[in-house]
Amino acid sequence: MSAPYKYDIVGSFLRDKEIKQAREGFSLGKINQSQLEEIENKSIENLVNEEKAVGLKAVTDGEFRRAFWHLDFLWDLKGVEKVAVEHFSIAFKGHQPKSQTLEIVDKIDFPEDHPFLKHFKFMQRVSGETEVKQCIPSPSMLHLICCIREENYQPIERYQDNDVLLKDIAYAYQKAIKAFYNAGCRYLQLDDTSWGEFCSKEKREAYKARGIDVDELAKKYVDMINLALEAKPNDMVITMHICRGNFRSTWFTSGGYEPVAKTLFGNCKVDGFFLEYDSERAGGFEPLRYIQDQKVILGLVTSKEAKLENKEEIIKRIHEAEKYVPLNQLALSPQCGFASTEEGNLLTKEEQWNKIKLVKEIAEEVWQ
Repeated sequence: MSAPYKYDIVGSFLRDKEIKQAREGFSLGKINQSQLEEIENKSIENLVNEEKAVGLKAVTDGEFRRAFWHLDFLWDLKGVEKVAVEHFSIAFKGHQPKSQTLEIVDKIDFPEDHPFLKHFKFMQRVSGETEVKQCIPSPSMLHLICCIREENYQPIERYQDNDVLLKDIAYAYQKAIKAFYNAGCRYLQLDDTSWGEFCSKEKREAYKARGIDVDELAKKYVDMINLALEAKPNDMVITMHICRGNFRSTWFTSGGYEPVAKTLFGNCKVDGFFLEYDSERAGGFEPLRYIQDQKVILGLVTSKEAKLENKEEIIKRIHEAEKYVPLNQLALSPQCGFASTEEGNLLTKEEQWNKIKLVKEIAEEVWQ
């Protein structure tokens, strides 16, 4: 069996208090980088042991070294600058993340010394025989944050032609894919909230009012992702997780997949899609009719609250999805990670692991 697995995970896990205290201490200058790394390493080793104990086929570092699921990776690309802002670029339904973002200041590229490569190599050492799943933001996230969400975006001279920027991002990701592969990675996930926004009637109308053709943008994003994927070796699996926001158990978009399904599911050459399906905000399974040969990992178990789902109800929903995608192409996971930012969702670690155990139990029953 190869990735994505019949029971799988999106990537992030709740941080323990030691790592939260260490990261705060580092930001205040109370400990240095090496002291922080030592605490991070210990926490990640403990996490990997817990992931193995619960029976996961692929493990992650829980994104323990990150403040955000996406920005930390993007900040370390060439041509990108970290900036502080008065307000975070998107409005969650309740709590708000720290106000930090990024902007494009030079030619986009992937550096050979990107810190995520070092982080991956550490995971290779501590995971033993268990596969390591590496999660990074999708190529579309850089463009979405800097050029679409930012209403006052002013392109640098090189990127007066937007297509040049999209190609540079794709080529940077080609380098990233090759670099992770050369480090031993065979399971890479692209995390992406752009599609969640493009599914939202509210967001689509807001972008249209600004003169943005969302359908055309969606096609350009698929082309950019596919160009990046041209670097993928045959024995590497690359999946995409589509998210509608995940901060302190809140969200920022609603809407089923229909507006993007034909463009994305019908044309994007990833090996699988991790899709949120834990609430009515995600709509029905009908858009899955556009799926080609990609695996579909159904996020039917929420990571936003502690209450465990009814096992029989989840099994029933899996078989409903089977009307559109063959059962052997389907799999099961939580709808998102448990801590897309370092603050984490509003449940305990025990409740987090109970969710994973439920996913495994259901998958083993459905795909015996």
